[in-house]
Amino acid sequence: MLAKRIIPCLDVKEGRVVKGTRFLDLRDAGDPVEVAALYDRQGADELVFLDITASYERRAIMIDMVARTADQAFMPLTVGGGIRRSAERFGSQCIVLAIDAKRRAISHQPGTRQGRVAMSQASWEVYVHGGRTPTGKDAVAWAVEGERLGAGEILLTSMDRDGTKDGYDLDLTRAIAEAVRIPVIASGGAGTLLHLYEGLVTGRADAVLAASMFHYREVTIPEVKRYLAGRGVPVRL
Repeated sequence: MLAKRIIPCLDVKEGRVVKGTRFLDLRDAGDPVEVAALYDRQGADELVFLDITASYERRAIMIDMVARTADQAFMPLTVGGGIRRSAERFGSQCIVLAIDAKRRAISHQPGTRQGRVAMSQASWEVYVHGGRTPTGKDAVAWAVEGERLGAGEILLTSMDRDGTKDGYDLDLTRAIAEAVRIPVIASGGAGTLLHLYEGLVTGRADAVLAASMFHYREVTIPEVKRYLAGRGVPVRL
């Protein structure tokens, strides 16, 4: 069985790592270069660097900051924000499709003769520009389309859970993991070791991403890996 991955995330704005709740109320969490060096020492499997306002501001990513961060990250580094690359040019293994999704309101069907009310299936809408712009696209359908277009992996963030520490949206994570054949990274809501375990096991993700619990020293990456290994989850120790 392939090892599951533990991935810290650097949301970067104006040259600083920030963390918010549901994409709002951003708080400072340090210098990207220093934070990347810390996660490298702790043995993170990968690192994600997201220039969170680049697409909205219609500019290229802060390449100098990315380069300085990469100098401290001796592990795979995924970079997002203002990127205009293609799988045809670089190969699917290099392209990660980031999906920011928000749960749609659950509709109710009319009552039956027995007086019962049936709920429709849950669904999620894709947002772009750092969660500012709804697209009308269904998240599961877009994940399938993204795989067809050449994405080699999906970074899936629940906007409803982001920064809440209430746990991943396991229904969303599992729905997309079961719909595609490429790896899925669960993101948005991790606050405890149990949440990470649930994202990998119940949500069927191939990797779990977290920010707050790592940035604010609530838990270290070695502690996460020891916990998961103790519960039978294959990880790189």
